[in-house]
Amino acid sequence: MTTRRAVVTGASSGIGEAVVRALRASGWDVVGVARRAERLAALDAEVGSRSFAADLTSEADVAALAAHVASTGDVHALVHVAGGARGTDRVEDGSPEDWRWMFEANVLSTQLVTAALLPLLRGGIRAGGGHADTLYVTSTAAQTAYPGGAGYNAAKAGEAMLVHALRLELNGEPIRVTEVAPGMVHTPEFTLNRLGGDRASAERVYDGVESPLVAPDVADVIAYALNAPGHVNLDLVTMRPVAQSAQHLLARGELRPRD
Repeated sequence: MTTRRAVVTGASSGIGEAVVRALRASGWDVVGVARRAERLAALDAEVGSRSFAADLTSEADVAALAAHVASTGDVHALVHVAGGARGTDRVEDGSPEDWRWMFEANVLSTQLVTAALLPLLRGGIRAGGGHADTLYVTSTAAQTAYPGGAGYNAAKAGEAMLVHALRLELNGEPIRVTEVAPGMVHTPEFTLNRLGGDRASAERVYDGVESPLVAPDVADVIAYALNAPGHVNLDLVTMRPVAQSAQHLLARGELRPRD
């Protein structure tokens, strides 16, 4: 079988970058996609991926991405990591600009990229690929609301519903649809961007939490899902650090057995 190729969005940092590294380490060809071309170029030079810079909320950029992928070989997997959160406002104080950005970054981009790449994934199957994968990184915020999270809750829940509907719509085709929903993940940019660049406030989110998830933890699960036998579909993987038993229940301090 020829080497399988994946398109990984959000590849310039955090979970997306970690997925590029994990898939390259397990033998995949990878097209990393993000807006920041210089970061993609540095990653390409280090791990041998091949990048394409694009704003995935732009129809023109997504069309250009699809044309690039089609012209450079078969594709067997879409790993859609791109997205994000802005703000922690209550519903009554929410910024329409932030909420609009979250919908476009988490829901609209998912629809645009999926619609553009599905024909190419089908082409990879017809060319002998056996099966194809679509995998989406959502969040436990899609499953449980919390005060100050409504905009992100709504956006990620919207993305999750898109994924659930897609799985039903693709019934009968050899295309797996997987959702990975992480809880607390300590990455360099997610919380920092959400809090408007306030580094001190961002670090306080993780204060005292023993071993929050990090990007390679999520990437390992994604690589496992894509490398599993083609008939095995992991519909939904919810993953959290042990210190986070639920969205609202977080232990700060050393984890230890009860006396």
